[in-house]
Amino acid sequence: MEPSSEKKKKSPDSYARYSGIAFQMLIIILLGVFGGIKLDQWLNMKIPVFTVVLSLLSVILAIYSVTRDLVKSDKSKDKKDSGTS
Repeated sequence: MEPSSEKKKKSPDSYARYSGIAFQMLIIILLGVFGGIKLDQWLNMKIPVFTVVLSLLSVILAIYSVTRDLVKSDKSKDKKDSGTS
């Protein structure tokens, strides 16, 4: 076996997928923070309670979304690999 055949090259498709996931995370977190700020302003809160709560919830939602996408893509990749053997 040649050493170059053992190394898997990363395709541009995988870079696009991971940058898409990062962009999705960024959008979810920014929407949570922006929504919290606007809600605190609308309710005239002195302490930014909604900003903190929605920021934390959006980070948790972003992590959940990314993990779900990665697990789903791994399962589909496994099915594709097992189907070709």
